[in-house]
Amino acid sequence: MHTPVLMKEVSELLNCAPGKNFVDCTVGSGGHAQMILRLTAPHGKLIGIDIDPHAIERTKEALRPFGKRAVLVNDSYAHIARIVAGAPVRTIEGILLDLGISSEQLEDSSSGFSFQKKGPLLMTFSGKRSGLIAEEVVNSFSGRELYKIITCYGEERYARSIVRNILASREREPIKDTAELARIITESVPQKARGRSKIHPATKTFQAIRMYVNDELNTIKAVIPQALGILKPGGRLAVISFHSLEDRLVKTEFKKAAQSCACPPDFPVCTCRAKQMVRLVTRRAIKPSMAEQAQNPRSRSARLRVVEKI
Repeated sequence: MHTPVLMKEVSELLNCAPGKNFVDCTVGSGGHAQMILRLTAPHGKLIGIDIDPHAIERTKEALRPFGKRAVLVNDSYAHIARIVAGAPVRTIEGILLDLGISSEQLEDSSSGFSFQKKGPLLMTFSGKRSGLIAEEVVNSFSGRELYKIITCYGEERYARSIVRNILASREREPIKDTAELARIITESVPQKARGRSKIHPATKTFQAIRMYVNDELNTIKAVIPQALGILKPGGRLAVISFHSLEDRLVKTEFKKAAQSCACPPDFPVCTCRAKQMVRLVTRRAIKPSMAEQAQNPRSRSARLRVVEKI
């Protein structure tokens, strides 16, 4: 069962209160959504979005007690503006974007996200084979392309060795499943490094391929301005990230939205006509408490940033 992170911090910083309407962009199994719906009772509504159809089915049951106050949409949060425009909700006071992959997705071998179970080289959040999938990346991309993906998205120290072994293995025959890929990656990492690390040797490479396949960074970059456009003045956008690349991107986008001028510092007069859209509610990223990290080790990398629309 997936355990949502930073529940107390999210409820407080999003100013959840009776009658307010929210959007949960990655509703998952409905952990944050249930909390928000309880705090906004009796009339507050929530639009829950998830690209994973299995997540939507699970969450339907979890949110059934809230009746018509919960509206679920099986789509990518990249389309949030269109989704909200078509929903029976007039104003939005808060938006939550939880970028973490859920425990259910990791534990479902058919999704291809897990390096601990044998599954297809898929790694798409939608579960569909249409479009780019991990199998194509692993078996068809050049060594240079693989190295760039694993270093940029995974920040993997042993990327060169991993790529070399992937290329050698697929020359003999295509890499067929996640178990085989995980074995190749593990054998590419020195034994001493494996012993010192707190994470599985395949963690960063699987993460890198998943992020590339789903175009995650560009999707985050696209959704933030849409989300700010949807919010009413005084409304808040909260983003939980689990990767340093994601957190840096969110920090940069929030900082840009909080600036009243984007001109170079040596310009004598502002010519950009930029307008400050938000104020920073969190100057620094909020981390889970030590107690939460002990109870839910997967929360240790979570970072929460919040802005308020002006």
